[in-house]
Amino acid sequence: MLCAGILAILAGTSRGDVGLIGIATVPGTTADLSELPGKQTDGTPHNQFGGISGIAYTGKGSEYVLLSDRGPKDGASDFVCRFHRIEIHVKPDTKPVISLKLTATTLLTDETGRRYTGDHGAFHPTDPEKSVRLDPEGICLGREGTVFTSDEYGPVIYEFDAKGKRLRSLPIPNSYRPAYFAKLPADEMPPKNKIGRLSNRGMEGLTISPDGTKVYGIMQSSLIQDGALDPEGMRVGVNCRLLEVELKTGKMREFVYKLESAANGISEILAVNDHEFLVLERDSKGGKEAEFKRIIRIDLSGATDVGGATELPKKALPVKKQVLIDLLDPKFKIAGAECPEKFEGLAFGPDLPNGQRLLLVTADNDFLAVQPILVYAFAIDRTELRGFQAQQFTAER
Repeated sequence: MLCAGILAILAGTSRGDVGLIGIATVPGTTADLSELPGKQTDGTPHNQFGGISGIAYTGKGSEYVLLSDRGPKDGASDFVCRFHRIEIHVKPDTKPVISLKLTATTLLTDETGRRYTGDHGAFHPTDPEKSVRLDPEGICLGREGTVFTSDEYGPVIYEFDAKGKRLRSLPIPNSYRPAYFAKLPADEMPPKNKIGRLSNRGMEGLTISPDGTKVYGIMQSSLIQDGALDPEGMRVGVNCRLLEVELKTGKMREFVYKLESAANGISEILAVNDHEFLVLERDSKGGKEAEFKRIIRIDLSGATDVGGATELPKKALPVKKQVLIDLLDPKFKIAGAECPEKFEGLAFGPDLPNGQRLLLVTADNDFLAVQPILVYAFAIDRTELRGFQAQQFTAER
């Protein structure tokens, strides 16, 4: 049981219809269930639990999957990529409000059994889909229980079976990918690359439509050709691409999400229904310096489909936005010295006993032993999520 350090709190609400009902903490020294022996090249244990960059509900009771990213030291270790299965029980009238139990850890491999690694040196020079270098950032489950992940290095979207074996790659527009891949992030930036994602600012978020027919991946920042950088190399772009892919046909559409500030980035996306989503937009500051951590509801209706455009049309209409939760609202008591820098995961869970929607938000601890993994439970009134559709799963799974 991952019970140590669990803290139950009551907090005020933002707009009266959203409440923080509990926080769970897991020590950064916790071991996962991979049973990998020894230590990585940076000295971190191979089986250290952490780096949680995504969360998704499985549709089974209180079971979720948690996704670890590429490992410690920003790709300078031989971390083996993996996801975890975990029971998360949320009971507002009990203490603790949240209880956690890690039940499985699954390592990710390609079709031939090669393990994926976060090592930034394990790249393929021309084709990211032939690479074993992987920085998994977003996760969602298909109707049959397969696991989709988005990769920041490529970017790519992979589908894995329940045992972690890659089944296929989904189509990605060429405009998202740099032409030149390298070990060091600085070597993938302009002038060597004139199009594609910025280094470490790739496809950060991933979700699936409630009916399971489409996946949606969203970029953390603007693409290079969409005005990502100024002449001095400073990040100034605010237009992030949101990609829709039909799973059966591979047909794609693209939309634009406009950041509130070029200093911000997108950490996650979560489907509310077939045209509305929650997007986690945040700055890169923690503690008392944190200024912007918001969960924003967006609507694709009326937004311009920019699919096929190498550079964004100047008059493209972005998605409509409305703030659902300001995580730094004083009523939640998250802001302050202990505020995490990296809120990264969003998942709806089973409805709470009073009928409110349950939204879980996770924070990435970057595999730091001194920093806990955090899971926040929010209760959201149904009036705040009109049109909500729960994800569908097949009964035979």
